[in-house]
Amino acid sequence: MAPCDFNGQVALVTGGGGGIGCAVCLLLAQEGAHVMVTDINLEAARQTLSKLSSPEKHLALNMDVTQQSSVEGAIAASRDRYGVSPSLLVNSAGIAHISPFLDITRPQLDKMIDVNLKGTFLVTQVVTRALLEEGRGSGEGRGAIVNISSIAGKAGFSDRSHYVATKGGVIAFTKACATEMAKKGIRVNCVLPGYVATPLTEGIDQNILKWYLNKTPLGRPANPAEVAEVIVFLLSRRSSYMVGSCLEVSGGADM
Repeated sequence: MAPCDFNGQVALVTGGGGGIGCAVCLLLAQEGAHVMVTDINLEAARQTLSKLSSPEKHLALNMDVTQQSSVEGAIAASRDRYGVSPSLLVNSAGIAHISPFLDITRPQLDKMIDVNLKGTFLVTQVVTRALLEEGRGSGEGRGAIVNISSIAGKAGFSDRSHYVATKGGVIAFTKACATEMAKKGIRVNCVLPGYVATPLTEGIDQNILKWYLNKTPLGRPANPAEVAEVIVFLLSRRSSYMVGSCLEVSGGADM
């Protein structure tokens, strides 16, 4: 199969400072895209930038996915640097927190929703509007978006009800948004990772980890690069007939 070709395209990746987001940035740069590495932690974004092939061709930016002005600032930076808005978007920014349902506080719930669900919605809306305003291209192939949900958004895990709710919302949002945007030449899909060895999952209770891996047919965590390969495939024209798809990348857990 031919490699993905993103030459000349601008890709914005949220949460690019680590984990899955960093792996996506590395692969997109390798495949020829101009990568905008965005993260709430600018130093982390810069560290990812330093790992990319030809880092001078890419950008590292501080961006808060919960603030529209911050997202619009990233769009302005893309236009200043590359002359166009991003046509590829990966919503990888996210947070996780473990707590029994009855102990979850309103601030914890609000933060989870703001970053994982509202952030995905807001960034997608701002990027899509900017792309359509420029009137670039027509018909299929104008742009592609991949959202990061979780297998938990399908299966449901105890002590994570607020996290699970936001990831289930990302699945529903993906399908609704995909229905509208496909008519405008922008494909929207998402991935549902299982347990991935990233900073977000560091410190997990070893008993919980053992329980989860025991029910995972492959019996191991994913490497971020394994998830990134699926994301980049969904961004490429190799997946041109996939719209509103939510692909499980879970090693077989919770099939």
